[in-house]
Amino acid sequence: MIYSRSAEYAIRAFVHLAQVQEGKYAMVKNIAEQEDIPAHFLAKILQQLARKGLLRSSKGPTGGFALRVEPTEIRLLDIVEALDGLAPYQQCASGLSECNDDMPCSMHDSWVALRSRIMDYLGRNTIADLAKALDQKKKSLAMTKQRKSRRAVTAKRA
Repeated sequence: MIYSRSAEYAIRAFVHLAQVQEGKYAMVKNIAEQEDIPAHFLAKILQQLARKGLLRSSKGPTGGFALRVEPTEIRLLDIVEALDGLAPYQQCASGLSECNDDMPCSMHDSWVALRSRIMDYLGRNTIADLAKALDQKKKSLAMTKQRKSRRAVTAKRA
């Protein structure tokens, strides 16, 4: 994985929240259930992200969490940085403290290139991009399921 489990869960929760009607809040237990994430762990993650200004939270029976800004404005990098920081992407892949451009380790050049691609991906992709891709995948799976169902009905008739 290129980021922590916390960041993975947060990204999945943010995609879920991107699909919530504007002005409404989603409860942690519902997000956790639908995304198959431990509720107590997700609650802590979302509270941390609310304190960092990425989410709104509301208490009470209709409360929960909501995105503070539009999904098109929330980059994956924003979430990863808020939870993990960027230090893991700036350190030597071999764990050497003295590794740098002047005194590289054996993995330095390949890690610098990979790190650049990871940072580019996280900085370029937004929650809206992931939500759109997920929606397209769901539609595609539904169409595939319909075709299989039709084939099964046709096969029974024959």
